[in-house]
Amino acid sequence: MSRHETSVTLQQMHDHAQEAISLVHDKSRTDLDEDRTLNLALTRLLEIIGEAANRVPEDFQIENPSVSWSQIISLRNRLIHGYDSVDFDLLWNVVTHDLPELVQALEKILGR
Repeated sequence: MSRHETSVTLQQMHDHAQEAISLVHDKSRTDLDEDRTLNLALTRLLEIIGEAANRVPEDFQIENPSVSWSQIISLRNRLIHGYDSVDFDLLWNVVTHDLPELVQALEKILGR
């Protein structure tokens, strides 16, 4: 993957993370249990972020340890293969705590 393609992938990760964060703005953890559309949307956005992270070349991942690449990819695998047992507490924690940190790290990598 070229540097240009990598930057496109990083931008996609950033945009999907921002979208997930905006979906939970003014929402509570209880909303996640009660709103099936919200939990499906968040799950899908995290799957996409994980798939994109998996496409980032390993050497680039090593050069940018501020992003928890393996954890993001592992979460994607867990969501895809464990679709029938998604832990909504974990999902909520990732979106509300981990994604803002990911967005910041990606912005630094992307030069913003």
